[in-house]
Amino acid sequence: MENKTYFSFMLFRNLGHIRYALFSLGFVLYCVIIILNVLIILAICLDRTLHQPMYILISCMSINSLYGTAAFFPRVLSDLLSDTNIISPEACIIQSFVLFSYLANEFATLMLMAFDRFVAISKPLHYHNIVTLRVITVLIFIHWIFPLLCLGISGILTARLTMCGNKLWKVYCHNFEIVKLSCTNSLIINVWGFFMMIIFVVMPLCLILYSYVKILIICQRSSSQFRSKAYQTCIPHIVVLLNFSIGIICEVTLSRLVNLEMPTGLSVIISLEFLVVPPILNPLVYALNLTDIRTKIIRFIKASR
Repeated sequence: MENKTYFSFMLFRNLGHIRYALFSLGFVLYCVIIILNVLIILAICLDRTLHQPMYILISCMSINSLYGTAAFFPRVLSDLLSDTNIISPEACIIQSFVLFSYLANEFATLMLMAFDRFVAISKPLHYHNIVTLRVITVLIFIHWIFPLLCLGISGILTARLTMCGNKLWKVYCHNFEIVKLSCTNSLIINVWGFFMMIIFVVMPLCLILYSYVKILIICQRSSSQFRSKAYQTCIPHIVVLLNFSIGIICEVTLSRLVNLEMPTGLSVIISLEFLVVPPILNPLVYALNLTDIRTKIIRFIKASR
């Protein structure tokens, strides 16, 4: 990456004393995210009765939440207290790499959850033969490694660009924003970015929707008791899916529509939804709706006292 030795986050400029209130809010949110997701992970890992595919996937989602927010919160909190607000190109690309891999992992986990529920509801007698811990472990390994390889290529392509600007109008590094600052032909990286969006967002989302539509059709043909039980296990996943999907759609829309007129504060809040709300909402949804997890967390808290 030539010409510019750093990037500057412009949205941190001239915040005045409000930066301290934002820092306090961000710090509290990050602590809440860590506590909630660690509780979910411990409850599942420490209890062998929860070593089942669905619960393993829930713990993976919490691990991914900690992974993604670790790339965002420490950096943004330090920027709120800093007067320089600059970042090296290498660090910026790494942050962009981690945040997009967080996105890809989240959709892949939601896809595996939809597959798990589809098999459990459509083939209940064969569920334990189809969805085994070994199968889930292999699928989890693939969906963690494959995005890292693809994003590594994206990082290399971005690092080779020549920069003609260094002002980022975001509070975190976004690969598309970096590419927009280049003054060289970025056709290859734009095509590669479109390919990754199809592979890691559109395709999983289509498979998820297909799974839940099939589940809905099966439920409509089944008894009310079966339907009630199916809805009870699927609704938490659907709530999590809708929340994350809406956040991603908002972020992509804000990044691509350069002429969209919106107050800066509102655009920042909307663009951060997929990074802040899901890591808090997900553990709450699963802890409140799934009795097994809620019971284990309560026992764990009582035992720690």
